[in-house]
Amino acid sequence: MASPAVSDIPAFWAVVPAGGAGTRLWPLSRAAHPKFLLDLTGSGRTLLQATVDRLEPLTGDRVVVVTGAVHADAVRDQLPGLRADRVVAEPSPRDSMAAIGLAAAVVEREDPDAVIGSFAADHVIPDAEAFREVIREAVEVARDGHLVTIGIEPTFPATGFGYIRAGAPLAGAPTALHAVEFVEKPDAARAREYIDSGEFRWNAGMFVVRAATLLDLLARWHPDLAAGLRAIAANRSRLDEVWPGLTRIAIDHAVAEPAAGAGHVVVVPAPFGWDDVGDFASLATLLPGDGAVRVLGNPGDVTTVDAAGVVVAAGGRRVAVVGLDDVVVVDTPDALLVTTRARAQDVKAVVDLLTAEGRTDLT
Repeated sequence: MASPAVSDIPAFWAVVPAGGAGTRLWPLSRAAHPKFLLDLTGSGRTLLQATVDRLEPLTGDRVVVVTGAVHADAVRDQLPGLRADRVVAEPSPRDSMAAIGLAAAVVEREDPDAVIGSFAADHVIPDAEAFREVIREAVEVARDGHLVTIGIEPTFPATGFGYIRAGAPLAGAPTALHAVEFVEKPDAARAREYIDSGEFRWNAGMFVVRAATLLDLLARWHPDLAAGLRAIAANRSRLDEVWPGLTRIAIDHAVAEPAAGAGHVVVVPAPFGWDDVGDFASLATLLPGDGAVRVLGNPGDVTTVDAAGVVVAAGGRRVAVVGLDDVVVVDTPDALLVTTRARAQDVKAVVDLLTAEGRTDLT
């Protein structure tokens, strides 16, 4: 990592949760080598590396990555400039509140006045400068004690994302709005109502807040969890002892939703493009190519005849698609996936079946 940029934000830390198996991107993404460790856009940087690259002008080297113990070495290999103790390895998955909360507790001990921003390791944001402008406003709002979430301007009535309903403007802030409520993933009709109302934004799970404020809010609704995280941060050797007893809960349910109900949450609208690369249909929009074929890998390995809307992850062999539209072909050394873009969300079912069959070598 480079030295801190002149424009970095004092006392601002990035927390990067790097978890999940990305099962809808099987067989590219596997439990042992999940999507955040992969270059899925052809940029030459993995999703994790691109996330840290995007944050570095704001944070310098103030980055903490929280990941599973099995992935900690790979994370350190991909981020050689990151101090070893700033890769926090979870002994087991305990959901996002424990992961982000532990990072917040670690940062709080080093920098009691710190503001943290939590940004998933596997999201794609093409306009990095627009992203950084939004985060600058969010940090200033967070310094006043607010829990700030970044609301993505919806571009279609998505049913795969949660939503945030925004209310009145926050006094003194350029664009920030009071957050009225978080709502779960809607059905198609409800999603269309959300979009048409103009009041709702996608919840991308990006939060900016003072580390101490986050833990104090957590202590209000889940005191044992907050105390456990602070105990681990105070003595990292207690991680294996305390971690298994921590409540397993998402940050949205643990803090964001009740805090919104209590009037503590603010949303900063995000005018930039965003994608969580949730499946191969989503990935297709990020890959180079045209209406006929989009390729991850070497385009010279792919031949199409009378085919359109094809997505191919080429593994080094020739892949030919003849007379088929809107199909996905993923070629890896030990597994081949063929599906349609419309059924891309169902790829997870393959992983479930392989797991039930005991084929962990393939998952």
